[in-house]
Amino acid sequence: MNIRKDDMVIVLSGKDKGKKGKVLSAFPKSGKVIVEGVNVASKHQKPRKQGEEGGIIKKETPIYACKVMRVCPKCDKPTRVGHKFLEDGTKVRVCKKCGEAI
Repeated sequence: MNIRKDDMVIVLSGKDKGKKGKVLSAFPKSGKVIVEGVNVASKHQKPRKQGEEGGIIKKETPIYACKVMRVCPKCDKPTRVGHKFLEDGTKVRVCKKCGEAI
């Protein structure tokens, strides 16, 4: 999976198509990510302790990683992620459009 935590992504399909957001967490085993402000569900919560408030809570739910695309911080376009080895042997992710390391 090429998408990691703290990446900026854009949603490609679904009810939130076109929205941009930061990846809050990634789940590589299931191939899903949680994106800030995307795929928000309402949860009705009852107060459990005295003094605690109940009500409707909005929470982001996971979406498939194949439905989002990484946005390059330099060229500010949605792009695929490539990999490149530097001279010192470290592997870095690169933007397929502008070639800049991300």
